[in-house]
Amino acid sequence: MKLARMPDGSPEIFYTLQGEGRNTGRPSVFIRSSLCNLHCRWCDTDYTWNWEDTDFVHESGRKYRREEQIIDFSMDEIIAAVNPFPCSNFVLTGGEPLLQEKAWVELMGALSGHFEVETNGTLMPSEPFLARIDQINVSPKLENSGIEVSLRSKPEVLTGMVATGKADFKFVVGNEGDFAEIQTLCETAGIPGDRTFLMPKANSVAELEANQNFVAALAQEHGLNYSDRLHLRLFGAKRGV
Repeated sequence: MKLARMPDGSPEIFYTLQGEGRNTGRPSVFIRSSLCNLHCRWCDTDYTWNWEDTDFVHESGRKYRREEQIIDFSMDEIIAAVNPFPCSNFVLTGGEPLLQEKAWVELMGALSGHFEVETNGTLMPSEPFLARIDQINVSPKLENSGIEVSLRSKPEVLTGMVATGKADFKFVVGNEGDFAEIQTLCETAGIPGDRTFLMPKANSVAELEANQNFVAALAQEHGLNYSDRLHLRLFGAKRGV
């Protein structure tokens, strides 16, 4: 499997607290895959896709060398890396993890525990994947991502994920226009309010604190869930936390 690489060369597999969504605060082992089929301009893991030989634009202006950011790890190596952690809640993340769906199915079959996946809502999981996954954390992308609508908007996939009964939908909110877009998308895809989470757009604690009250008020007004970014508060914007 192609995993994201830490600055020291190791794979980005780490034990922490889930920072977002329904399971915020839950001890979890994160396994971060590399590669993504989208390229959000505010992405906090753009080292999984923002290569020097691409024309993708990120608000930081940075680029990465592909060969320095990807490490190939076998199933046995991944299992050996997670076994020492005193935790059986696994979060499969990226990048876009469903690009390597077959490998995840194999890994989930080899481990015992609770499995969450973090996905952008453009790829519908297969039945073998759905049979093993416990929680799907879907983060549909809005116009604020800078991605053309034909790439980021797949209402039929979102509707399919709603039907699984396993999916929550987390939206990054920066302004009122974002929320109007969220309302339209939820109506189109049939996303229920109790499965909808609003999260402030933030890549720093200062930005989080600047946006949190506005987003929390929206959630309260419309009977939706508010999601903080606990890992950002606790550890800052860095890898492996």
